[in-house]
Amino acid sequence: MTGTIYSCTTLYAAAERFEKDLPFQIAIVELDDGRRLTARIIGPRVDIGDAVEFKELRDGVHFF
Repeated sequence: MTGTIYSCTTLYAAAERFEKDLPFQIAIVELDDGRRLTARIIGPRVDIGDAVEFKELRDGVHFF
């Protein structure tokens, strides 16, 4: 599954459960079929318009 970054931000504060991961980037990814979903970004920082590829699904969260 591949898509393009529609919107993104970097989180520096999060719920206690996610504090160990800070900072991390989240994004709205527009998939190639036009659907959009919220995802965590792993790897290098992304910007709007960047192409991304699905890596894994963890606890119901999509990682690109």
